[in-house]
Amino acid sequence: MPDGDVSSQYMDNYVFRSIADYTYDWESWHAPDGKLLWVNTAVERMTGYQPEECLAMSNYPIALVALQDRDKIFQVLRDAMAGVSGNDVEFQLLHRDDSLRWAAVSWQPMSDECQRNLGFRASIRDVTERHQLREELRMYNQHLEQLVQERTAKIAQLEEHRLKMEKIAALGQMAAGIAHEVNNPLAGIRNAFTLFKSRLSTSDENYELLELIDSEIERISSITHQMYQLYRPSQQAPATFDMRRAISNVVVLLESMATKLNVQITPEMIDCITCGSLSPTEVVLREGEVRQILLNVLRNAIQASPPYCEVQVIVTTSINSVFISVIDQGSGISSDMTEKIFDPFFSTKTGSRQGMGLGLSVSRSLTEAMGGKIEIENNSLTGACVKITLPRRISTDE
Repeated sequence: MPDGDVSSQYMDNYVFRSIADYTYDWESWHAPDGKLLWVNTAVERMTGYQPEECLAMSNYPIALVALQDRDKIFQVLRDAMAGVSGNDVEFQLLHRDDSLRWAAVSWQPMSDECQRNLGFRASIRDVTERHQLREELRMYNQHLEQLVQERTAKIAQLEEHRLKMEKIAALGQMAAGIAHEVNNPLAGIRNAFTLFKSRLSTSDENYELLELIDSEIERISSITHQMYQLYRPSQQAPATFDMRRAISNVVVLLESMATKLNVQITPEMIDCITCGSLSPTEVVLREGEVRQILLNVLRNAIQASPPYCEVQVIVTTSINSVFISVIDQGSGISSDMTEKIFDPFFSTKTGSRQGMGLGLSVSRSLTEAMGGKIEIENNSLTGACVKITLPRRISTDE
């Protein structure tokens, strides 16, 4: 061979070796049986091992692969020795310092001009960043799916609430119409009865019956008033008042019932704080409506309590809210009734004189009209706890 040809071949080999050594990816050449023949210097950057150390390894490249991915790389080697090519198979690299990085291997068989098998070459690329981005994208998609599910559930909840409010509004409107129709003849009955009663002496043997008729007329009037409240928008202006005083007034109104049923009412103010010009227990709300809410809820609690038990009224205030808990020691609320307890005309009470099931409906209507909420749950020991949350103040322009 002429010297020029030898020199040219040497230069070609030198150039190709230099290109391979300075390739950024980890390149290697394997014999047909899989034995490593050559590896470039990129292996040290990716694994911490020098090319000479790799060439001396008896189990290259398995020693550089994380345990959980070794079966995958064994399969890659089997395919490569069988003359099958492959691309972008991901696995985890085990660095010399025991850290893990993600890599992807591609391989293809090699042959000379006579189609003799020269083994195969492998190219390994660091794809840690790609894998991290993929994982971040997966987490982001998962988060989006969760948000979609939450939003869908929220929409369904709002739709259910809307339908329920429409039903309540329809019932309330109907109740207001009935109350209006009943109230007109009732006023005439009351006036006529008052004239009739005034002509009888209290010593008359039938006077007690007149007292009974009078109380029943008053009860009908109270029911029609509640039916009005279920639908009619509030006409009452907000004012500053002391919640302690409002509760005391309601307790006075219910003392007779509580005494008759041997139930004690215990008001308690805890963790109350000053808010601007308001004292710790002062609020700016519609006092009459707050008292109506308390009257309805406390009456229910007294009626639900066994004799010689206690009804607690616990009030707490924050900067923006007032929290009222009415706790009885009755039998509690069954799970199948918790969804219906605030529906108009639904009652857990028995007996013809126990009301029409409007008290909690009216209370919820009044509470929500002031921007609050009312909930009921069984307490940890026995009985039920009605939790009323109201804003500390509402605009006096409302």
